[in-house]
Amino acid sequence: MFSGIIEDVGRVRRMERRGESARLDVETKLPVTELRLGDSVAVSGACLTVVALGERSFTVDVSPETLRRTTLGELRPQDPVNLERALRLSDRLGGHLVNGHVEGTAEVTAIRREANAILLTFRVSPALARYVVEKGCIAVDGVSLTVNAVRGPEFSVAVIPFTAAETTLGGRRVGDRVNVETDIIGKYVERFLRGAPGVPEVDEALLAERGFA
Repeated sequence: MFSGIIEDVGRVRRMERRGESARLDVETKLPVTELRLGDSVAVSGACLTVVALGERSFTVDVSPETLRRTTLGELRPQDPVNLERALRLSDRLGGHLVNGHVEGTAEVTAIRREANAILLTFRVSPALARYVVEKGCIAVDGVSLTVNAVRGPEFSVAVIPFTAAETTLGGRRVGDRVNVETDIIGKYVERFLRGAPGVPEVDEALLAERGFA
């Protein structure tokens, strides 16, 4: 579990494709001595497992599913990536609860400045757009952000100067693709409302039948 508060912008040392999977080496300023094999690190929003450690780097394996769902397969040496280590139970939750399970990608469609903020607009697939809520939470390349507005398949966020400087979002351009994870709560609520095999959907008729309407 993560919070969406980026700890470092690392650099790709090597992206080695292995058939349908890949192995990724990332250089970082994070204290590598504090990492252990098997630890989870979010790389641009995708939760990955550390499989090897270097003096100033770590290595992760990237599964075929992760390559399909994220932009990680497009990475090249020296590309920047947002990094966050997994939360400890004693940590402050400065962002929001982020699984590191990227659901898909979004395209940057517009960038404009408003006072001290950079307003970024993204377009997502209809399948993801249904979970994007105005003033709700969203993780973009692993960064915890608040949704400013939603217009159909597009949503916008405001990036303050600190976030722009300390993450990859400050260097984004129109046409770039980013990794997206929507708020975990909305997905579970929808699953509950849809019901499960043998369990009725929670709708107005059911609520009325049970005395809630």
